[in-house]
Amino acid sequence: MRGDLGAAEGPAGVAVSAPRALWRGLTRRCPACGQGKLFRRWFKLAERCPRCGLILEREEGAFLGSLAINYGLTGVTTITFVIVMMVRTLPDPSIFTITAGAIALTLLVPLLFYPFAKTLWAAIDLLMHRRRRAS
Repeated sequence: MRGDLGAAEGPAGVAVSAPRALWRGLTRRCPACGQGKLFRRWFKLAERCPRCGLILEREEGAFLGSLAINYGLTGVTTITFVIVMMVRTLPDPSIFTITAGAIALTLLVPLLFYPFAKTLWAAIDLLMHRRRRAS
């Protein structure tokens, strides 16, 4: 690997730029090689990439990064919804509607974004641990 901070090395030794790895993560692909089909089901991530062998969750507790990403997105989405609804319905905001919408978002956003958070965290992990190998 070259000394640049903008790239990471995948298991095959091929350098991957940070924007490319992050984009691949956001699109539920392997951050190292771009392979799709990393999920057996919506909530079941493969242990390794089927193409390049990248370990997608390196160790126990590796899911905490994706949990933080998912939690942050859920919080931002819910707070944005509450603020927009308050502004739109002033001077007489419907507390029931706002609360019901916020609860629905708080339940749905983490479920819908879960696989994206997992692969995005795999990309961030790859960039942080640049010389990680498949074994």
